[in-house]
Amino acid sequence: MTEETPNEHIDSVKRDYAEGHASRREFLRFATLLGMSASAAYAFVAKVENLRFVPTVAKAAKMPQGGTLKIAMRCPKISTPHTFSWIFDSNIIRQSNDYLTQTGQDNVTRPALFKSWKPSKDLKTWTFKVRNVKWHNGEKFTAEHAAWNIRRVLDPKTGSSVLGLMKSYMLNDEGTGLWDANAVEVVNASTLRLNLKIPQLTVPEHMFHYPFAIIDPKEGGKFGVGSNGTGAFLLKEFEVNRRAVFEANKGDYWGGNPHLERIEFVDFGDNHTAVARALESKQVDGIYIGQVEQYKLYKGMSHVNVYRVASGATGVARVQVDRPEFKDPRVRKAMRLAIDADAIRKIAYPIGKEAQHHHVSPEFPDHLPLPRFTRDVAAAKKLLAEAGYPKGIDFEITTKPDPSWEVKAVEGLVNQWRDAGIRVKIKQLPSSKFWGVWAKVPFGFTEWAHRPLGSMLLNLAYRSGVPWNESHYNNAEFDKILNQVDSTPSIKKRRKLMGKLEKIMQEDGPIVQPLWRGLFMAYNKKVLGFDPHPTQYIFGNELAVQA
Repeated sequence: MTEETPNEHIDSVKRDYAEGHASRREFLRFATLLGMSASAAYAFVAKVENLRFVPTVAKAAKMPQGGTLKIAMRCPKISTPHTFSWIFDSNIIRQSNDYLTQTGQDNVTRPALFKSWKPSKDLKTWTFKVRNVKWHNGEKFTAEHAAWNIRRVLDPKTGSSVLGLMKSYMLNDEGTGLWDANAVEVVNASTLRLNLKIPQLTVPEHMFHYPFAIIDPKEGGKFGVGSNGTGAFLLKEFEVNRRAVFEANKGDYWGGNPHLERIEFVDFGDNHTAVARALESKQVDGIYIGQVEQYKLYKGMSHVNVYRVASGATGVARVQVDRPEFKDPRVRKAMRLAIDADAIRKIAYPIGKEAQHHHVSPEFPDHLPLPRFTRDVAAAKKLLAEAGYPKGIDFEITTKPDPSWEVKAVEGLVNQWRDAGIRVKIKQLPSSKFWGVWAKVPFGFTEWAHRPLGSMLLNLAYRSGVPWNESHYNNAEFDKILNQVDSTPSIKKRRKLMGKLEKIMQEDGPIVQPLWRGLFMAYNKKVLGFDPHPTQYIFGNELAVQA
């Protein structure tokens, strides 16, 4: 689709921006989702603001070629990409396998293996054009390859969290399969069409969810050393919990030859001191993510650049609402009222921001600011008494020791809950054991990564019956409004609907959310081209090293 093609939805978001109902960030986000090219969207911004705006992701025209980049990052099992639960395992496959779209550091979604897209007027038919790309083995990438990957992540038997994003518009009402046999339609080798059950605005965004890397159908959903891909690098060595080694795919990468000859990810486990020492001693050139208590340590390294980025990353104390002790929404709201979120933030994550218990970050373009949710211990006690607990209530929360900010946050919550008669014991499991039960425990503290839209997080975590709904939240009104959000291109109207969801979460929701995390990464100054991504993604094809 070109910017000259008439599109009433793009006209709507243009009006929202020109009339001051949407920020630059919000306009760029939604205009590109609707098919406007990023260059055209930025040009419209420049026209409205009468300035020349250069995207932050613009790379230097010339960077040095060759060299090896070593990054400290966990290297978990990577055999089943469509069921990844971590950002760092996706950073491994991201070097060798592309995605259908790509959301950049500026939160704008751009074409990748799909070179363009066009939604129908009713947002129920999306037509995608496939880029002229070759797999590493020389075979041409086709729409059928894309369709196979889409069908696979939407198969409930696969167990992919992508299903949570696409369930409402691609699956039947029971969530057991595609809503229509022609929902994923291969028009020809270069054209794919998605025929949706209900309107949806953010289809291109969903295609960059991190477990949605495009893998060769001939490999049956598996991935490892020697696997086929379309990316800038080839995976040459891999050892679980030790390292991953990539070599450049010279001459054949559709995005242009990568600058680096080699990338190595080195796993130091949960030993954050060892990670810092490795960067300090130049054993590695960068770190995947910094720990908040080490921020000043990294800032003090003279050969290192520290990069900060605002994000929607967070941690929530969530309950399972179908458990007898948590069924009453008055109990859940009392747990929120008993908390001074900013006091917890100051203790646990001083470079973060206070949260408001609805999991929709101010960094999200669809966020609606609500009146500040403040602590009211008397009101919390009153709700508990009305729910049948005049003498208070006892719980046990399951958590893990790493990262340390989670421990501090949980301890702070427990201390504040006590004032309202909410007595909570802490059950701490080793991280390896915790992630085996994180979605099963009645009450737990869970870390969530950034997504570019608040609606994405709500779809992943709180829509009824989706794989990552660890709280078992099931609210028909919530799901109905979320569907309306997903089908509304007007930024002003969309934000108003999101405000309703935020309010539902504060009144009825399953979480206590004290903070938003501000993230930072650190790289040796010889590393060029690095731009911090709020979801901690690493794009090796954009990086270079000075000799």
